[in-house]
Amino acid sequence: MEEKLKIFIVDDHEFFRNGLKMVINRLKYAKVTGEAADGREFLEMLSRNEPDIVLIDIQMPRMNGIEATRLALEEYPDLKIVALTMFDDEEYVQSMIDAGAKGFLLKNITKEVLDQALQAIQSGKKYYSPELWDFFTRKVVNDGKQDEEEIQLTRREKEILQLICDGLSNKEIADRLFISERTVVGHKSNLLAKTNCKSSVGLLSYAIRNKLVEIK
Repeated sequence: MEEKLKIFIVDDHEFFRNGLKMVINRLKYAKVTGEAADGREFLEMLSRNEPDIVLIDIQMPRMNGIEATRLALEEYPDLKIVALTMFDDEEYVQSMIDAGAKGFLLKNITKEVLDQALQAIQSGKKYYSPELWDFFTRKVVNDGKQDEEEIQLTRREKEILQLICDGLSNKEIADRLFISERTVVGHKSNLLAKTNCKSSVGLLSYAIRNKLVEIK
């Protein structure tokens, strides 16, 4: 039997944790193997639990999700962390992305969306609740040039842009395209310069608004 996906839930509301745990444990491929009520408790338990995916609330006592995500990824850089929140405030979105989160889910998600998100994250992609697309197309997009200024991208740059938006790291992109990481970094720098973006998040926004990538 194939081993189930191990999920760790971090949220200060026990009622919400129990509900989320019940939904996840009903999925054939996943199970909840640990839970914590705040970021500090999560970090203390992390080394003993070794989850595949962490679903973490942003606003919690003692240590919030942003700080806990940053510290967890310093110690376990391959850990896949997804932010959970009731708020679609862009400040939280940007802070969690900067901390290294692979996805962002509003707490009112359906079982179907959660299922889709877990499978996408586990396969190496990023996932954001549909409600957050407005954030990428309306807010972060100001990081890039205006639509009317057409930018010419090479075939390779378009390939790399798609893989960046799929959530792949520089090394994963290099392996996929059979090129060196240094070459990937070079292409990424060119993309940032051409679009006048400051980060991968800005590139994602620019690519979505200008329909340069396929959203999966």
